[in-house]
Amino acid sequence: MTEANYVSGDDYVVEFLGYRFGFNSSDFEQRVTAAAVKLGLVGDNELDDDETADLVELVERDWIDEPRSGLGRYLVRHWERVSLVGGEALVYWLKKLVFRGAWLDHRVKEGLLEVAWDEDVADFGYRDPNGDRALLELAPVPSWHELQFRR
Repeated sequence: MTEANYVSGDDYVVEFLGYRFGFNSSDFEQRVTAAAVKLGLVGDNELDDDETADLVELVERDWIDEPRSGLGRYLVRHWERVSLVGGEALVYWLKKLVFRGAWLDHRVKEGLLEVAWDEDVADFGYRDPNGDRALLELAPVPSWHELQFRR
C-alpha cells in the first residue's frame, strides 16, 4: 500500500476511488455507523451488533445478503426507495464518508492537518498546521433523514 492509504488493521480491506484502506473490525464498524448517522439513515450510533453487521456488510459488499436485523430487513425491503435519493447513491456515500474520515485521520497522523474548533459552525474542522490555508471545509452530504430507519 502507498503512503497515502490508511491502515488500522486488515479485517476489512476496501478500495474506493483508487485508494485501498485497511481497517480493523472496531474501526470499520465505528466509521460505518458514523457515516450512517451523518447521512441520517439511522438516528444515532446506538446500534446493536446485528444492525452494525448489516451496515458493515452493505458497505463492504455493496449489498446485504441475509439481513440479521430490522435495519437490514428495512434496507433490503425498501432498497428501490433507499438506495438512491436525489440522484445520490447510499452505498457510495457511506463508503465516501468512511474513506473521508480515514483519509483525514491519516493526514492528521502525518502532521499534514490539524483538528481545530470552528466557532462559525460550532464544530470541529481541519486546518493546515502551517497556517497556509484557512480551515478545510468538507463538502456537504446528501440526506436520508426522510427515509431514516426507525425501530
